[in-house]
Amino acid sequence: MKPDFEKYDNKLMPVIIQDFVSNQVLMQAFMNEEAFLQSIKTNRITFFSRSKNRLWTKGESSGNFLDIKEYFLDCDGDSLLFTVVPRGPVCHTGQHSCYGNESFRTSVLDRLGSIIAQRKVRDDKASYVSSLFQEGINKIAQKVGEESVELIIEAKDNNDELFLGEAADLMFHYLILLEAKGFQLCDVEAVLAQRFKSNQR
Repeated sequence: MKPDFEKYDNKLMPVIIQDFVSNQVLMQAFMNEEAFLQSIKTNRITFFSRSKNRLWTKGESSGNFLDIKEYFLDCDGDSLLFTVVPRGPVCHTGQHSCYGNESFRTSVLDRLGSIIAQRKVRDDKASYVSSLFQEGINKIAQKVGEESVELIIEAKDNNDELFLGEAADLMFHYLILLEAKGFQLCDVEAVLAQRFKSNQR
């Protein structure tokens, strides 16, 4: 079955966008046939903007694109559901979802990832993160290894504060390594989600 855009007078079909990892509903918008075909071709969500009266690729100005993982057509062929990996906040308010319920990951780790990405392109010798990027991938990978060892050492003791501190240090350097390799935390989450969903079948 194909989407039947002719069912609507304006030929605009409602589209639900869902987080591939968390299954959280992120937003609702509209597509015409051209927007649908462009989305499938580019593997990134493009809507038809009623206010702008044109095709609108989500993230074209902010960089917060919606990378498509799967899409589904309802039983009547007149609405679409896309599961996506979002490249940043989806809502214009800065929240992960237009329906609220901002998660801890979005409010802390994603913001930290954004700061790390900014430091990557900034030549600031006073910035620890910038200096790591200047030293290159080998130094960054070495730091991840060092922090991993320190976390293992603390795991063998009973000081929860030190253990959590080392866990935070490892996560911080892990995010730097991901950025150095051109990835984000959502890329890793998508791999884990795919594995989980495959194991459920």
